[in-house]
Amino acid sequence: MSILVIAEHDNAQLKAATLNTVTAASQLGDDIHLLVAGSGCTAVAEAAAKIAGVSKVLVADDAAYEHPLAEGLSLLITQLAEGYSHVLASATTYGKNFMPRVAALLDVAMLSDITAVQSEDTFVRPIYAGNALATVQSSDRIKLITVRGTAFDAAGEGGSAAIENIAAGEAYGQSSYVGSELTVSERPELTSAKIVVSGGRGMGSGENFKLIEAVADKLNAAIGASRAAVDAGYVPNDYQVGQTGKIVAPDLYIAVGISGAIQHLAGMKESKVIVAINKDEEAPIFQVADYGLVADLFVALPELADAL
Repeated sequence: MSILVIAEHDNAQLKAATLNTVTAASQLGDDIHLLVAGSGCTAVAEAAAKIAGVSKVLVADDAAYEHPLAEGLSLLITQLAEGYSHVLASATTYGKNFMPRVAALLDVAMLSDITAVQSEDTFVRPIYAGNALATVQSSDRIKLITVRGTAFDAAGEGGSAAIENIAAGEAYGQSSYVGSELTVSERPELTSAKIVVSGGRGMGSGENFKLIEAVADKLNAAIGASRAAVDAGYVPNDYQVGQTGKIVAPDLYIAVGISGAIQHLAGMKESKVIVAINKDEEAPIFQVADYGLVADLFVALPELADAL
């Protein structure tokens, strides 16, 4: 049977995580359909049709999906899912929001955060903050899966999929979109940035994150943080990298004043090159770092910014 991938987008652009999810889907079969549920999302549908490996793009263009809530979106996906053997979404806050609801409505298990596909019913996913890998097998009629994007390459262009308009799903009137407060930044988005500079408890205060910003601006990098720094109120929650934050795998990850708890390592250890700056030479972060500098960050960061 066919495979359905749920596209993540903002009604104007397709999110990069969708491309990684398509790659995972391609390891299950070659008849991949992509669902674009939004409002005024023609540009997204056209971009989706160009993804290599996608054979059909389903477009549910309706005002109800301008700001899609899990309650309404899950009803549409549940309706469509009966015609597919697998339904995949990215393991981002977007996919994690509606997929458990779809699983409950279909009365099937959800396979979350997979990092490898072994066969059409067997998958690998991390457990214990990434310290172990579990091989899980599902006998459910429909496999509902969220995909860790950092574990799969992004699908390229070159496709010419057919675009088919479909009707919106059943309306859900018990919740509605009221508004959102979004962090506006000129820096790259954390999960898609090629370079990330993160600060931890060792930064001492939110004011000291200006030292991180000086380096990040020189490198056109995103800024991240450990949970300790977020819990201490140094930076907002959306900076958090780790098991309970965002999973990143940039080309370069610079960890400053971060001890390296397993929960943080779970969110960044797939980075291609890891650099650690910490005055404690016994810090666990040095066990995963490609380059380590034992130094006072309040001296090292200004020197690094000047050198750059």
